[in-house]
Amino acid sequence: MGAHPRDERRDPRLRPRARRRAEAQGRRRLVTAEATRSAGANGGGPLSGIRVLDLTRYLAGPFASMLLSDYGADVVKVESPSGREFRPQGKDRDSYFFLSSNRGKRSITLDLKRDETRELLLRVIPRFDVLIENFRPDVMGKLGLGAELLLEKNPRLVYCGISGFGATGPYAGRPGFDQIAQGMSGFMSLTGTESEGPTRAGIAIADLLGGIFAAHGIQLALLARQRTGRGQVVHTSLLESVIGILSWGAGMFFERGEAPGPAGQHHPLASPYGRFRARDGYLNIAAGNPAMWEKLATALGHGEWIADPRFAGSGDRVRNRTALTEAIEAALAKGDVSHWVHTINEAGIPCGPVLDLAEVFSDPQVLAREMLVSLPHPEVGTFHTTGLPVKLSDTPGAITRRPPLHGEHSREILVELGLEDDEIAHLLRAGVLGPANTERP
Repeated sequence: MGAHPRDERRDPRLRPRARRRAEAQGRRRLVTAEATRSAGANGGGPLSGIRVLDLTRYLAGPFASMLLSDYGADVVKVESPSGREFRPQGKDRDSYFFLSSNRGKRSITLDLKRDETRELLLRVIPRFDVLIENFRPDVMGKLGLGAELLLEKNPRLVYCGISGFGATGPYAGRPGFDQIAQGMSGFMSLTGTESEGPTRAGIAIADLLGGIFAAHGIQLALLARQRTGRGQVVHTSLLESVIGILSWGAGMFFERGEAPGPAGQHHPLASPYGRFRARDGYLNIAAGNPAMWEKLATALGHGEWIADPRFAGSGDRVRNRTALTEAIEAALAKGDVSHWVHTINEAGIPCGPVLDLAEVFSDPQVLAREMLVSLPHPEVGTFHTTGLPVKLSDTPGAITRRPPLHGEHSREILVELGLEDDEIAHLLRAGVLGPANTERP
């Protein structure tokens, strides 16, 4: 994190960062239109022709189905007709929480607790390739829509469930949210500093990983279906998803038999490898091996560090990390972040600034890789979203559809699924569909 605005007021040396923010915002406005045109030009994603029934709420499930839609899947999002439990921002617009994980989808409103809805879904499930839900493991069965029955109706269906803790085990029935999974996975114990105590990630990492692994599992099941002709059940959870990325943290525990503590701002096994403060902000430097260490010492104008016995070997630099960090930051205090990023990169050492999001979405590399996409939206004016992180040369996918309005596509979807006008009218009168949502343009 860069210098806080209060720091800029207290310390005149930090004011250049504020100017950079203003300049960044200006550049972002200039490139938005071009980024939109570029994103809209792509098409023909690898999941084109795959139809997804999305029964999810909150974040993990919607993020999974959004990833599928980004690469061509037709995602039909089922929402409650009674209102906007998972959309609220204000009377006339959806929240950024909803908008950020529901681009590319079509919306239909159905009351899942009604017998008519159950009958309708059992009737149309053969037209879908994938179903995603993120209820507790027993809920779909109670609704009469359990995986076994749905696969009986459509043997080619890929049924994906996302839960807090998994489909089996002593915690299977518990409700689970991101914060809980971050703590129970051990992730928070590795994050932050000793003085802060266990620290959560700045984003909903458990939810997002759950969505990523769910989308990954769905694609694996679709690939298997090409060989076997059969669908299958895919299940992941927030807890398992975070444990699945513990990587060296888990490896360190397995090897030593002792739980590692929080990593703080520096790599626990290499130094200098972490976040450092310069005159007007922060930068990250990764000079973890001997050759890079010598290059860094030279680039900072302190070749004498190379012969300093405190910093002679990799283990010495780790043991004397505090002294080394203080020495490096004293040198960095003589210049701005931009100067040091240029100088250190020129020396062949991995280095980059610590940016806020205003700076990220005006960064020339981010824009060159089309990681900012903008689309018109009837409620918010212009909808901004992140671009596609995986680029495919022949079937690239695209973000060309804004998040849907509540129930915006109900009639369109029902007609596609083979319902006649009188059947749609009956569902509307019965309250299975939300009032007027079938008539949105």
